Amino acid sequence: MANTNNWTREETIVAFNVYCKIPFKSSSKTNAVIIKYANIIGRSPSALNMKVGNFGRLDPELKKQGIVGLVNGSKLEEDIWNEFHGNWEKLAYESELLIAKFQNKAIEEIADFDLENLPQGKERETIIKARVNQSFFRSTILSSYNQKCCITGLSIPDFLVSSHIVPWSKDENNRLNPHNGLCLNSIHDKAFDKGFITITPDFKIKLSDYFKDFSKENAVTDLFLKYENQSIILPNKFFPSKEFLDYHYHNIFKK
Repeated sequence: MANTNNWTREETIVAFNVYCKIPFKSSSKTNAVIIKYANIIGRSPSALNMKVGNFGRLDPELKKQGIVGLVNGSKLEEDIWNEFHGNWEKLAYESELLIAKFQNKAIEEIADFDLENLPQGKERETIIKARVNQSFFRSTILSSYNQKCCITGLSIPDFLVSSHIVPWSKDENNRLNPHNGLCLNSIHDKAFDKGFITITPDFKIKLSDYFKDFSKENAVTDLFLKYENQSIILPNKFFPSKEFLDYHYHNIFKK
């Protein structure tokens, strides 16, 4: 039977995790992700869906789109939002630890990556934490972009990448910041990573002059040239930071 008591801090942190992992407009009591995590924390899908809606009311980016979330909410939700929004590494790992705890499991037991041949001890813990955080980042980015490449609209999950705007190696503090992510297909992710394409701070696609030597190839036209100066498909939350896009344009893009 679903718990009807007041929400705990731990349950609310998990609800914020779910808020990050699910397209806001797709949240409902019948959504498979809502049902999955509601069962984990012992709440009804309706209750968890309402909690996700309550977090939506705190998101300024949704407000800019005219999406207000649910009107009523608790002080605890505000406290969790203020504690973790902007502290993404803490949210990612702490919330995933709690999800494991609710299932009476160790975090490596619920991980969706291969744990074979990992070293033991502190190094193992470090690797597991990094992979858990990377998995959270991917889920957050793909859900924000409604599981679609922001350039092409491609929606085949196995071909989609949560691409960092400022590279992982260049900014440790923003490695898990969803504002530092784009959902791209694997080809455009590679081109973006190598600086052959960029996204300007006004969300326009710009191509390097590198492509001029290949402009007569149909594949190059279909994959790249036809997108020149087109706007990307924007996410429903966690818009890419203009500061990060500006960094990519000036430091990585091969003009």
